Amino acid sequence: MKRLIIRPLTRRHASAFLSLVDGLADYEKLRRPTRSARARLLRDGLGRKKRFNALLATVGGRPVGYAIFFETYSSFRANPTLFLEDLFVAPEHRNEGIGLRLFQRCLAEARRRRCARMEWIVLDWNKPAIRFYRRLKARWMKDWLLYRLDL
Repeated sequence: MKRLIIRPLTRRHASAFLSLVDGLADYEKLRRPTRSARARLLRDGLGRKKRFNALLATVGGRPVGYAIFFETYSSFRANPTLFLEDLFVAPEHRNEGIGLRLFQRCLAEARRRRCARMEWIVLDWNKPAIRFYRRLKARWMKDWLLYRLDL
């Protein structure tokens, strides 16, 4: 495999990042972000007041994956939690260790920020992702139910 580099997202790779977000939408059978949503993604990830952080994985200079994360807060632990919103690797680059390396970078960031934990959500039909997280000894929080109120 050519050299894998994982680094924070920059404006230089904004268009490639958006293409990878489209790839995740296709994989999850969701609509791709609209033009205005794409503008908000770039503003919120690269603007002066960042609402999330993103890592970009490149192989041989070509973008092949990304992770989006941000902090939430646990009142009972009195510490932040790093929430992993997206972890995506282009299908042609899966099983090369790229997802693991992105995940490890997120874990390292959680430790650097002194987070008490890291959390994420997996679709129940995404068996490859479920197997991936089980191999990492991640716990499924079956006692907690995800609810959502769209605004």
